[in-house]
Order: sequence, then structure tokens, then C-alpha cells
Amino acid sequence: MDNYPKNSLRLQMRQVTHQAQGISSFEMVDRSGNDLPAYTAGSHIDFYFHDGTIRQYSLCGDPSDRKRYLIAVLNDKNGRGGSAALHKRLHVQRDVFVGEPRNNFPIAKEAKHHLMIAGGIGVTPMLSMIYELQKTSGDNFTLHYCTKSKDYTAFQPELAALIASGKVVVHHDQGIPENGLNIKELLQDYNDGTHLYYCGPPGFMKAVTDFSSHWPEGTVHFEYFNAPEPEVESKSPGLVSNAEGFQIKIASTGAVYTVPDSKSIVDILHENNVAIETSCNVGLCKTCVIKYTEGEVKHMDCVLSKQEQEEYLTPCCSRSLGDLLILDL
Repeated sequence: MDNYPKNSLRLQMRQVTHQAQGISSFEMVDRSGNDLPAYTAGSHIDFYFHDGTIRQYSLCGDPSDRKRYLIAVLNDKNGRGGSAALHKRLHVQRDVFVGEPRNNFPIAKEAKHHLMIAGGIGVTPMLSMIYELQKTSGDNFTLHYCTKSKDYTAFQPELAALIASGKVVVHHDQGIPENGLNIKELLQDYNDGTHLYYCGPPGFMKAVTDFSSHWPEGTVHFEYFNAPEPEVESKSPGLVSNAEGFQIKIASTGAVYTVPDSKSIVDILHENNVAIETSCNVGLCKTCVIKYTEGEVKHMDCVLSKQEQEEYLTPCCSRSLGDLLILDL
């Protein structure tokens, strides 16, 4: 276990199942049959690779089942390599190392109705939500599941009864988004008490974000599997561009460090022996979140709410719009 965090869980791969074209599910259990740490719907686990790489995968099983963790992964040939490695190397009986579940995509308990939209493999967190809602709230949910075709639709047996009852609506677009779900029409009218949840590939995420922009703050929830392409953005008026990057100041010590364009805030903190825990390194997981007390931040994460961004930042990817950021460290 030398290459893995001390608090990681050592589990056994019990079953690998082909779910759809390019998608397999991976079931992990404790070798001794012990209960696994509890989790709530929408949670994910960190998956630790032998080379030190960490990737996050949503748990898609029943949260009340303490005997297994279930993830489903698309073999993304254009991804960062984690999904391809899982599909190529993982086999039954192999030991794997994962982190305890964390939840950045929880169910809003106050919602009267839960409207979910999933694009492809983005269905995984929705599955755990459905399990939990069926046990706690009954049938106050609707899932729109968007895929290319039936061959690309995962968990069909598990969803069959819900599809028959109309609680899950499957949309096949044959690879042409315009032929699938009319997201604009679905989201144009907001119904009081409804909360929206969505997850999927970048183009899908942008469409849902754009068409839900008029929904009340706090009613829209989302999770990115991949960081969106950064927008080209100029500095705020009155701020001077600094070709050398920007500076960060540690509030507790007064130490000041320069963050060049080629490095992240986390890189510089680690180089100067300031301990910051990291995981995804692209602003998807909240592991590295820290407070800042002064400065203007260019937030580049996909997890912090607008309210959270007023006092927190993700040093793995976010930058400064000015010359100095003071960190509450």
C-alpha cells in the first residue's frame, strides 16, 4: 500500500459487467464481507491508480447496500486515460484502492419534485438518487436519459419498470443532438418546488446550463465528469496584466510566492512545503478548496456555488485576476 493514501480502502473487484457499448460496471466489496463506509445518493469515490493518478467515479448502486460499491465507466478514448486503464486492466478478484465516498452532488431534501437529465454515462449519479428517492420520497422524480441508441443505453434491466411507468424517459438521438430531447422546451417553464439535476458530456452540460439559466438560484444542481474548456477571458477593468503571473500571500506567516502562468497555486504551495490535499486537479471534486481573504479570483472550478466562490477557491485550477491573492492558510 506504499503508493496509496493511508486512509484508502483496499477492496476486491467482485464483478465486471458489460452494460452498453463502451460502458462497463465495476462492483467492489470488502474481502472479509464487512460493511463499507456509508454514502448518500450523488456521492463519488476517488480511484487510486498505481502510478499515483487519481480519478473520480460516481457511485451508482443503492446507497442502503453497505456490502458493495458500484461504478460504471465509459471507455473514453479521448479522456485522460483513467477510463481506458480501468477497462483494460481491471478483472475479477483483483484488489483496488479507493477513497471513502464524498458527495458534491446531493439530493435537495426540500424539493417537491426532482427533474433529472442525464447524458450518456452521466446517468450514474442519477441511479443512486432514484434508489434513495424511492425509499424516502416515493415517486416524486422524473429522469430524462439521453443516449445515442439502445446499444449505448446502460442499466436497461434496472430501469425497465421505471421506463414502463413513465418515471424514466429514454431519448435516442442516433448521434444527432437535435434529434434527441428538446432541452430548451423542457426547461423553459419553471415549476415551483422543482429542482433540476444534470450530468453528462461537455456539449450536453453547456446546453442544459444555458437553458436553465432563468431557474431560481439554488434549484439547479450539476456534476461535471470532465472540466469544460476554459473561456478566454480578459482581466477586470482597472487590473494590470502581469506577464510573470501573480502572487499569493499566506495570511498566517506573511510569506509571499509568485505563481507563474505555467503552474497552479497548488504547485507553488507544494513547492514551498504548504500542505494541500488534492485529488482531481481540474476543479471537479472540492478536495483542495481553501479560503481567501483578499483579491479577485478567476474561478475555474465546476463545483463551488456562486455563494461559496465569494470566500473559497480551488487552488488546483483557479487563478487571480489581479496581482495578489491572500490565502487563509
